[in-house]
Amino acid sequence: QVQLVESGGGSVQTGDSLKLSCASSGVIFSTCGVGWYRQAPGKERVLQSSISRDDATTYADSAKGRFTISRDKAENIVHLQMDNLKTEDTAVYCCAAGPGCTYYNHGSIVARTALDKVWGHGTQVTVSS
Repeated sequence: QVQLVESGGGSVQTGDSLKLSCASSGVIFSTCGVGWYRQAPGKERVLQSSISRDDATTYADSAKGRFTISRDKAENIVHLQMDNLKTEDTAVYCCAAGPGCTYYNHGSIVARTALDKVWGHGTQVTVSS
């Protein structure tokens, strides 16, 4: 079963930086768009940034000028560099790939296409003043 695994979260202070990573053992990130979402307690999940199959990027207003999304095709990882963090950035950050990603089930050489988004479980980011 394909999975996305986020890492890099933690507890920091305002003005600090964190670099989140989204990795997958089955999904080929270069074949589809990948997005970073966040969900704060009691609030809805919101897209912060995305990178398309053609490397076009988008940012939420809250992320512009502070967050940078990038894709390492060789390592099959999508990063979210977050600078100048604010207390309002505190949330669980999840990555999601697709729909339409090419993926391989573990141990299989058969390429498949995911019809839906594939989600990770998230990584906690806590920013304190």
